[in-house]
Amino acid sequence: MPELPEVEALAAYLRERAVGHAVQRFEVASFSALKTYDPAPSAVAGLTLTGAGRHGKFLDVHLGEQLHLIVHLARAGWLHYRDAFKSAAPLKPGSGPIAIRVRLDDGSGFDLTEAGTQKSLAAYLVRDPNEVPGVSRLGPDALAVTAEEFAQRLRGRNGQVKGVLTDQEVLAGIGNAYSDEILHVAKLSPFALTGKLTDEQITTLYEAMRAVETDAVTRSVGQRAAELKGEKRAGLRVHARTGLPCPECGDTVREVSFADKSLQYCPTCQTGGKPLADRRLSKLIR
Repeated sequence: MPELPEVEALAAYLRERAVGHAVQRFEVASFSALKTYDPAPSAVAGLTLTGAGRHGKFLDVHLGEQLHLIVHLARAGWLHYRDAFKSAAPLKPGSGPIAIRVRLDDGSGFDLTEAGTQKSLAAYLVRDPNEVPGVSRLGPDALAVTAEEFAQRLRGRNGQVKGVLTDQEVLAGIGNAYSDEILHVAKLSPFALTGKLTDEQITTLYEAMRAVETDAVTRSVGQRAAELKGEKRAGLRVHARTGLPCPECGDTVREVSFADKSLQYCPTCQTGGKPLADRRLSKLIR
């Protein structure tokens, strides 16, 4: 799933490549992807793309002075920028993985795509980003929150630290991959309870979050959209590296699997050398 660094990089790429160009056509191939009906998609034609940003993991494309295309790419969604399209013909509904196509006045544009059969990509045409329920509920951004507010928000939501870090109402932008990375740098178990963390551990966790996310943004911004996934994988320490040596200590990276996702960690660095039981609501094996 694209997280804060990748969405920030996509926004930066759109600011560099697409801002200043007018929308020639806004085509919807997957009607389930567009969650709003007012304004209609036809209202976008002729509007200039005036900016791009993000709200947590939501991409925000500014259209004219009043409209926003807000996109949550979900697990398998992506933005593909095209310098030119092979065909000028309008998209047909159900055109493979393409959910929405935005054609610009210079012949370029971008597709919002989603692989697989479980379609979760969500796009909203709105006048105010806060009209999108997921945006209005977001906590402070992971790269903007102060150390004091970070501590308060963690203290206010007692639970396993990985789950709290990825709760978008607590902090916006952190997902499954970078939470693994942050916890590895902070040398904390993903199942440590936030209510039992010391002040020193919370400070260390905040500094790790800032370092991991800032580094990932630095590496990602400036990359073409097609290169971002590879750049993300290349920079990961433990996430998606099950069975490989930990770059910090050399121990084998372990995994805990759940019904629809998994986490990775280093026993030596994070759990006192003890592997975590690979089951839901795992506890340290005694």
